Parts: sequence; structure tokens; C-alpha cells
Amino acid sequence: MRKFLIVTAAVASLAACASRPEPTTTTPTGPTTPPVEAPRGPVPGSVEDFRVSVGDRVFFGYDRFDLSAEARSVLERQAAWLRQYPNVRVLVAGNCDERGTREYNLALGARRAAAVRDYLASLGVAQNRMETVSYGKERPLDARANEEAWSVNRNGHTQIVSGAVS
Repeated sequence: MRKFLIVTAAVASLAACASRPEPTTTTPTGPTTPPVEAPRGPVPGSVEDFRVSVGDRVFFGYDRFDLSAEARSVLERQAAWLRQYPNVRVLVAGNCDERGTREYNLALGARRAAAVRDYLASLGVAQNRMETVSYGKERPLDARANEEAWSVNRNGHTQIVSGAVS
């Protein structure tokens, strides 16, 4: 009998807590509800918004500077975002993996940056809002020496340099 009373009391106390409505407060003008929590995520128009919502990098094949369908899709989203925020200026950086000479990779990185810039321009982003640079193999994302690392390091990075919301 004692166990029955303990179990019944526990179930009753849980049931009482399960569906309590949010408390309201009363002010001279009437009842108010608790404040609604602000939406989470990046601030629209910010550098983080660009990086998270759109994507700031496209990737290239080995010894290539042509844009894949996936890269064009990312750049189309970038162009739409950049058209929405016309005061934003970007630096497009071309990057390579560690294979090849420094000079060769600087030239390949320049072709990759130009491919990204030209595609963005073809989608309506003014060329005077974009600059390009080649880092060749000097700024790898992944320092390992294997195909997985090399594929990540072959990229075009669109970096916001000014005009974004803080």
C-alpha cells in the first residue's frame, strides 16, 4: 500500500508540472506575455551571413581553372547576395595545392581568381566591386600532403573586404 501511495503521488506531481502555461505579468495597461526570443543565426548582410548562407569558396580540379556545375551554383548564390548588398566589395583569391612550382601555381591561382570574378561579373556583379589576387600554394587550408588536402587547397575564395553589416 505504501508503494502505491508513493507512485500515485509521483505521477500526480509530474502531471501537474507537465502542462503549465507560460506565466503572464500584469501591468497598468493589462496582461503581457513573456518576450519572444530573437531569431538566431548570422545577421543579414554580415560577413558571417555570406559565409554561412551563401558559401565563400569554390573548388577546382587538379591543374584546372574551369568552373564545375557545383562551383557555378555557389557563385550564383554569391552573385545574388552581392546584388542584394551593393556596397559590399570583395577580394577573390585563387589558391592551389602544393604540387608544382611557385611560379606555375601563382599563374594558375590567378586564372582561378579570374574565372570566379568573370563569372560573378557575368551574373551582374560590377567589376569595380571585385579585386583578384593569387596566393598560389602559399596559403593552404590543409597542410597535409595527400589528395584530400590538395582537393581542399585548390580553391577560389571570395572574401568580403568592405561594406558588410557589422
